[in-house]
Amino acid sequence: MAENIKKLTWSDKNIKVVQKASDLDVFDDDPGVLRVEMSCGHVADPMSLTDCCRAQLLNGDAVFKCPLCESEWPYDEVRKSAKLTNNERIGFEDLLGTNAAKKSGIKDCPRCGTFIERLYVSNLCVECCVCTKRAGKAYKFCWRCLRAWKGPGPRSDHCANVGCSIGDRETLQDCPMVTLRHIENVRCPALRSCPACGVAIEHSKVGCKIMTCRNCGKAFCFLCLKPAQECLETSRPYTLCTDEVAPKQRDAETL
Repeated sequence: MAENIKKLTWSDKNIKVVQKASDLDVFDDDPGVLRVEMSCGHVADPMSLTDCCRAQLLNGDAVFKCPLCESEWPYDEVRKSAKLTNNERIGFEDLLGTNAAKKSGIKDCPRCGTFIERLYVSNLCVECCVCTKRAGKAYKFCWRCLRAWKGPGPRSDHCANVGCSIGDRETLQDCPMVTLRHIENVRCPALRSCPACGVAIEHSKVGCKIMTCRNCGKAFCFLCLKPAQECLETSRPYTLCTDEVAPKQRDAETL
């Protein structure tokens, strides 16, 4: 295991320090390293815990969950157990606030960043009044893919941008392959269609293989495409799946 930047000591307060192998990283098993036992009972070191929680934030989550048992980790527990630096705390708290706002039906305008509330849940075509006023003409974007609106509206399913429609074939089949260095340097498609609802999801290349769909909230493995709970019965978040990496998808119906 690479030497940790963040070190735990037996004198660390308000966390449970143990001398056990990490449950989040199969390669993190040095018996001489102190790690933290989370409230759910799973063990991690501060660095892998930071990476895991950062990946969840980048995935749009507003709460932290153990990738193994899906138990919720309170932010205060994560802050202390991961030994977050001041800069990390600021970044985490900013993303927590932003993600919570988005979960409540608010998103930021892709052009100016202003928070926008969608008034009609049956219409994906949303207008930003700030951008409209600045440009002197209506600026509308798609609530789903967050790009400038294309095609007729209102619509409740998708706009005319490539990749917005469920299981868009061009996007899924033409996406590049990427290397996920935190998961044994595995190579996999950069884009997946959520097995539950078909929305296109891109891996941040940081953190574990378990992804949570922003659209339907279902968690699945980005590598084998199985539901998270089923995949984690035979593997861990930072290890290869028992099944092979699923190839590029043709459409949502092939899952």
